[in-house]
Amino acid sequence: MLVIPGDRGKATCDGMTRRELLRVGGSALLGITLADIFKLQASADPPATNGGPGWNRAKSVIMIYLQGGPSHLDLWDPKDNVPERVRSTFSAINTCLPGVHFTELLPRLSRVLDKTTLLRTISYTPVGLFNHTAAIYQMLTGYQADAVSPSGQLEPPTPRDYPHFGCQIARLRPPTEPTLPFVMMPRPLQESNVVNKGGTAGFLGRAYDPYYLFPAGDDMDMNKMDRISVDDLALRPEISNDRLQRRGRLRDQLAAGMPDLERAVARYDLPTYYTAALNLVLSGRARNAFNLEQEPTQIRERYGRNTFGQCLLLARRLVEAGTRVVEVNWPKVANSDNHSWDVHTDLPSRMRRQSAPMLDAGLSGLITDLDDRGLLNDTLVLAVGEFGRSPLRGVSTSGNSNSADGRDHWPYCYTGLIAGGGVKRGFVWGRSDNTASAPLDNPVHPRDLLATIYHSVGINPHQIMYNHLNQPRELVQGEVVNGILQ
Repeated sequence: MLVIPGDRGKATCDGMTRRELLRVGGSALLGITLADIFKLQASADPPATNGGPGWNRAKSVIMIYLQGGPSHLDLWDPKDNVPERVRSTFSAINTCLPGVHFTELLPRLSRVLDKTTLLRTISYTPVGLFNHTAAIYQMLTGYQADAVSPSGQLEPPTPRDYPHFGCQIARLRPPTEPTLPFVMMPRPLQESNVVNKGGTAGFLGRAYDPYYLFPAGDDMDMNKMDRISVDDLALRPEISNDRLQRRGRLRDQLAAGMPDLERAVARYDLPTYYTAALNLVLSGRARNAFNLEQEPTQIRERYGRNTFGQCLLLARRLVEAGTRVVEVNWPKVANSDNHSWDVHTDLPSRMRRQSAPMLDAGLSGLITDLDDRGLLNDTLVLAVGEFGRSPLRGVSTSGNSNSADGRDHWPYCYTGLIAGGGVKRGFVWGRSDNTASAPLDNPVHPRDLLATIYHSVGINPHQIMYNHLNQPRELVQGEVVNGILQ
């Protein structure tokens, strides 16, 4: 069955996408799914010319999604001369930027801060209770969900959802090399039983979904990236390259003998998309990128021999191979203990022993490695969570219970880090107040972060898309943070 996309925004019965489909009988090389992906990518509207600082400077984006909400006060915005229940239990240290302090949990990252911009005023006021799923959905799609339960959780992913920003980039700026446009790893976004809300292509259709690399194994398995499998990008053993190419030539010969069919689908330029699908499998480019064994031991150790660190190393290899967007989700479900950033209890021990060392080694390793290889100039790196943690320990701000040494959710002011792709080096954007509770200046909404990402890859963030009801909507209703770009 050959599937040719029609107008965007129209409904189909299979739930994959809201489009009219022209179905043409016949066998399809490789199955239509892979070729259809390239067809849909090429059907994107051309990017608008926007210009300004940072415009179209990034070829790729690496989103480091710190699922669970890291405590900004205990990592990269410590405060002194504050009440004991506000002050971090960790000591403040100097960074390579004069007057800028981190806590002792991030010694390696403190030494490469001059390659980045620190965003100290990410801020928004939530609708209803600000639990993880709703916040994650907003951060990654730019839109608020239609329905939020009393707990703040949402319904599972549906074809009505707004697309993840990476899916939009895959649609509007597909790779120029035969490689995967968007890869997400090593686990889906999740709060309780709501899995991957905000992590799909939504109403764009499943052809724009990320390539999900979710290795088998428990979240506490630190070696799961050593067992990744991308067999779906390889030929079956009984099919050689020559045999597959012969099948491609046979398909061309059959098509040439069916002029009516050719006329019906001529404007879709099908051979181009079959060729792209064929090249992806034959080139081995994407498949080779996943082979971490090609990396020297010293490099692998720099990133940290754990799931998070090796995912960041793989992200670097993927952007080298031409992948447009890589998202590394913090490899622990949002509302959980052990390695999670959701530190309602036992914050001092968990952050010191578990999550902070992995973040420090992995993120500093990625920034250093990208810069050493000359890749940071055209790779935009963003490390951010869905919110920060409450300035006052031991209080409830989201309906959750907290021990005396834990912090609750706090979206009103928190910190992220951005680098590369036209972003200023050695720069701090915004100031938080004396308890890191609110911005003193230059607040940045999550929508503004997405607008800045689109701008950096050469996409007008106000470009119009059509939702599942065929209604026109902007990619994101945010403003580019021009002050961090050069």
